[in-house]
Amino acid sequence: MSAPLKNDVLLRALLRQPTERTPLWMMRQAGRYLPEYRATRAKAGSFLAMCMNPEYACEVTLQPLERFPLDAAILFSDILTIPHAMDLDLAFEAGEGPKIGKPVRTAADVDALFVPDPAKELKYVVDAVALIRRELGGRVPLIGFAGSPWTVGTYMVEGGGSKTFARIKGMMYGDPKLLHRMLDVVTRATTDYLNAQVEAGAQAVMVFDTWGGALAPAQYREFSLQYMARIVHGLTRERDGRRVPVVLFTKGGGRWLAEMAATGADALGVDWTTDLADARAQTAGKVALQGNLDPCVLYAPPAVIREEVAKVLASYGHGHGHVFNLGHGIHPDVNPEHAGAMVAAVHELSPQYHR
Repeated sequence: MSAPLKNDVLLRALLRQPTERTPLWMMRQAGRYLPEYRATRAKAGSFLAMCMNPEYACEVTLQPLERFPLDAAILFSDILTIPHAMDLDLAFEAGEGPKIGKPVRTAADVDALFVPDPAKELKYVVDAVALIRRELGGRVPLIGFAGSPWTVGTYMVEGGGSKTFARIKGMMYGDPKLLHRMLDVVTRATTDYLNAQVEAGAQAVMVFDTWGGALAPAQYREFSLQYMARIVHGLTRERDGRRVPVVLFTKGGGRWLAEMAATGADALGVDWTTDLADARAQTAGKVALQGNLDPCVLYAPPAVIREEVAKVLASYGHGHGHVFNLGHGIHPDVNPEHAGAMVAAVHELSPQYHR
């Protein structure tokens, strides 16, 4: 039996249930801005080695919770674990980001794809989830995650990061059926992967659609949103007698929030380019909202950080269903004390919105 949850404010907020304050966590909260993370990475030898070792993954997942009174742990992993498990030769090159040695560009490449078995090819992630959940001892809930099929697909086709997405958009316009076949495999793999995380102990899950905002509206619906909707419908939504909330996040997706809410997700991430009041109006109380402080605010002095936190809280306004977060991941060169100032400001200023 797992330990009872001592702090469930995040899970309640994601389900729009009453909370006494606004919960918070940070995207990339276990990351390079923390000296203790950098020390563990040096010990592990590489980013991928750290991801693939459940003990190291657990260690870095818990580090930010030792520093800050956060309301969730998020699994330390990467959105490219699925292509890695598909044997596409993933490597992380210093200063250059991920590289896919065997990109997917032809019908034969798509035919060769397979849905990895989470108990085999992705066992290291499942083991990390179980270990983190055990080590948390019910302190806060654990969030599992995956990349969206479109976002993961961009790396698979481009062979790495891209500014123009020329290859995958070329496939999208030139051979849409082929791209749909690829996205179908990634969607099935992602659904199985997230369900395995839930089975191992993840108490909420999030789908990161980092590059959905690069699409035109019709293409976003066809090549990103419909696949995320399929994942939402295929997920285990209850575990240990409790609802497992699902969060969707499309960076740059503010104009599609109403359509994202219609997928059946419990909550939506909102980046800093959309005002939370507008997001709340668009979604009409159907979902909780997560966000959305500009990560660059954390370069400012603590007094300014407090003012900007106050603006985000006021933007969402009174009522439940808000999870405070950054609008995207924390930057590697941020001073950890500035992250602490943000956390303290949310604790101090948010209770007034829940009375």
